[in-house]
Amino acid sequence: MNGELIVSVSGIRDTTRDAAIEFAELMDQRGVRLSLLVAPRLKGKYRLVDDPATQSWLRGRRLAGDAIVLHGYDQAATKSRRAEFATLPRHEATLRLKAADRVMEQVQLRTRLFAAPRWDASAGALAALPDVGFRLALGLTTMLDLENNVAQRSRVYGIGEGFRAEPWWCRALVMGAARTARRGGVLRLAISGAQLQRSGPRQAVLDAVDLALYHGARSTVYRWEPVPASKAA
Repeated sequence: MNGELIVSVSGIRDTTRDAAIEFAELMDQRGVRLSLLVAPRLKGKYRLVDDPATQSWLRGRRLAGDAIVLHGYDQAATKSRRAEFATLPRHEATLRLKAADRVMEQVQLRTRLFAAPRWDASAGALAALPDVGFRLALGLTTMLDLENNVAQRSRVYGIGEGFRAEPWWCRALVMGAARTARRGGVLRLAISGAQLQRSGPRQAVLDAVDLALYHGARSTVYRWEPVPASKAA
């Protein structure tokens, strides 16, 4: 039984765009599509609306088959070492999601998919997502269809953005990814744009991708598909 391979990149901005472009080209050579986790605001006063080059690249990647996933709103406005949506009540989460949704629409990158920073969303944030029109919530160990309240279990193997990046962790990621691929499961690999600039973490993800493909995994992206209505008898 062949599994699925989902590769995501987060932290895409002006300073990491070149590394993301290079990685995307390597994935293209392997026939692997990417899920691109995008935040309107990042630390260092970064604003996506002020970065037309990154906007254009992201739009082009989506046209080529990649997925765009909202990845928070403004991590810089969050207390240090705390993920942005990890403890938010429903009302505050709604405000942030609406603000992020407006920005994504403005830059023509609107999406109905959401992955909280560090894959950590509070119960209030999960409750707020459908109110703002989101259909899929991606967590550390689940992919939740918000419209049908159906969760698919699958863990993220990641480097950066809350995950470690030491050599021992990179080796563990490759081994864990290989086990998942051999079993025919859904393999979710994630790496931050900052870690793509380092040869060790980047090579670990490339090795994990190659092993998954060797074991017959099929490349796909994060997506939400409506359940077809049953035909009347």
